[in-house]
Amino acid sequence: MSDDRALEELARSSDRLREEPITSEAVFRGKLLDVRRDTVRLPGGATATREYIMHPGASMIVPMLPDGQVVLVRQYRYPMHRAFIEFPAGKIDPGEAPLATAQRELLEETGYRAGKWTELTTIHNAIAYANERIVLFLAEGLERGEQQLDEHEFLEVFTAPLEDLMAWIRQGEVTDVKTVIGAFFVSASTR
Repeated sequence: MSDDRALEELARSSDRLREEPITSEAVFRGKLLDVRRDTVRLPGGATATREYIMHPGASMIVPMLPDGQVVLVRQYRYPMHRAFIEFPAGKIDPGEAPLATAQRELLEETGYRAGKWTELTTIHNAIAYANERIVLFLAEGLERGEQQLDEHEFLEVFTAPLEDLMAWIRQGEVTDVKTVIGAFFVSASTR
């Protein structure tokens, strides 16, 4: 089967699985999240409740230095009550393109600017309960500058060889899903 025909069949299959919204209500609206509760009609005709989080989306950056090291940040994540090692990332502002978000966040969080940007992929990290999408970018040709952290943002910046990051992932030291996917994506493309 050709790729085009396979994609057409996937689209038809998706239509058969579609859940149609009947009602929708806001459960909570915060600065970042919008929690919704919908009643939907299932493909078989029955109804069900769906609770989910609306999120504006984010961009994540894999900043790669010429020597093969990556730039990482360590920051405290309150829901998990501990600090995590991550690639820089941030929320897409209204009307902002994902690349502009990536460029802004790289400078704010690390102080680096990149001369070359490559879009790697888009991931949906919590499809069962959120509509968040994260666009992953590779940033190369880095020039170091000064961090421009937001007023209440605290994080540490450091560099490490990509091989070390991959070992930390295997050891369960790095568990942030966007960072894990970005690391595997870049690692596979540099082999």
